[in-house]
Amino acid sequence: MEHSEGTSVSGSTPRASSHEVQRINDTLDIEKGRESENTYEVQSKQPQDPNIVDWDGPDDPENPLNWSKSKKLKATVSIALITLLTPLGSSMFAPGVIELVQDFHITSTLLSSFVVSVYLLGYSIGPLLIAPLSEIYGRRIIFNVCNVIYVVFTILCAVAPEIGSLIVFRFFAGCAGSCPLTIGAGSIADMYVRERRGRAISSWAMGPILGPVVGPVAGGYLSQAKGWRWTFWVLAMASGAVTISSYFTIKESYAPTLLEKKAKKLRKETGNPNLRSVLDRGKTPRELFMFSIVRPVKMLVFSPIVIMLSTYVALVYGYLYLLFTTISEVFTEQYHWSQGSVGLAYLGIGIGSLFGLSVLSATSDSLLKFLTRKHGGEPKPEYRLPPMIPGALLVPSGLFIYGWTAYYRTHWIVPIIGTSLLGLGMLLSFMTVSTYLVDAYTIYAASAVAANTVLRSLVGALLPLAGPRLAFSPLPIIFYLYGERIRKSRLAQVEF
Repeated sequence: MEHSEGTSVSGSTPRASSHEVQRINDTLDIEKGRESENTYEVQSKQPQDPNIVDWDGPDDPENPLNWSKSKKLKATVSIALITLLTPLGSSMFAPGVIELVQDFHITSTLLSSFVVSVYLLGYSIGPLLIAPLSEIYGRRIIFNVCNVIYVVFTILCAVAPEIGSLIVFRFFAGCAGSCPLTIGAGSIADMYVRERRGRAISSWAMGPILGPVVGPVAGGYLSQAKGWRWTFWVLAMASGAVTISSYFTIKESYAPTLLEKKAKKLRKETGNPNLRSVLDRGKTPRELFMFSIVRPVKMLVFSPIVIMLSTYVALVYGYLYLLFTTISEVFTEQYHWSQGSVGLAYLGIGIGSLFGLSVLSATSDSLLKFLTRKHGGEPKPEYRLPPMIPGALLVPSGLFIYGWTAYYRTHWIVPIIGTSLLGLGMLLSFMTVSTYLVDAYTIYAASAVAANTVLRSLVGALLPLAGPRLAFSPLPIIFYLYGERIRKSRLAQVEF
């Protein structure tokens, strides 16, 4: 039986020691494929453990980085569609709350607001479980299970008999719906090398931005024509169709899972129980679960750069929901728009977001390459951050234009221009931070993005109670200039 480079079935050695695991972590970068310096040349200079199972060379077709373009495209489109549909659930239902209040005879305004925001609370809880599970069992099974759960609880929302059950069903729909936001960016990073990742992640990033914007537009007309329950039926039908297609188009892409599956197969074929994946960290399944389950929280507590970036993005993202609480009232009372037409006012945010998406999609990877050449040839995650600087100026500028012009009742197009600037600035911040976290944390990208999602969702639900200050605007400059120092600070050296 012949064995290719990087795989051996001979010898008998104990489980990887902590020193050996550290050597593996130091020398192996799963991102590096045929377009980057490959680790096989680096590792060939060091003694190899014959029991380590690795890819069959840098061109191994089983490595997701070497998948065909069509296979990557199918998976990326499916992930992007899921990431667009689940955020719709956060806001598409909002225009129907007035009708729901009448149907269920609700007198508490707090309760009617909570039935909308409880979905975001699910977004805050789900990632804490979904991210570590995806890093233990892989991406594909988590996507499939969460997709089914999301469809089931969305259907339950459509048939909910009273307000209490509707709140519970929306919470669990939010928990399951947080899956693509949590592991979507990490799944895309599994398939694309760093130099080509920006454009792919841009397709994923439009979901969390455009979903809450498109939701009120569609929900306003749908609730007016068919009633609030039909918003859930439409979501369930669309999500069900994507769930079925995703089962066939999303393949397992997480390298540790694939290599462990390969090692398990070789252990069975050769009878050698000591064979292990090169990415095996030397922990038992129980230890790995317990360690992984707290990783997102540890990142929020012990990683300064994750804390700072997540806080900044949470505040910027929260402005969207702060705006949601005023747009309907402003355009119905100030400009006398109808209940159905008022949803169109949200399109300003969507147009600005789409413009930012197209700009970053075209420039993110080229900017990374340019800054890499300029600073000596070593790519750094911080080279993704410069677009945040103009974004930090656009967000407060857009809010000022919106508030000032709406107060003085200028032509309706002017406050919408203000919201479009907010959408542009928000997209620049959201996408650059997501790509940065993926570049910086590679195989633990899901946990890093989960930490970001948890904080962002909490602030999105609570920010309408308070307004952050413009003083946060200089932070992107600090992130770009000192991000690497913060990321590698002594506090950040906790094992994740």
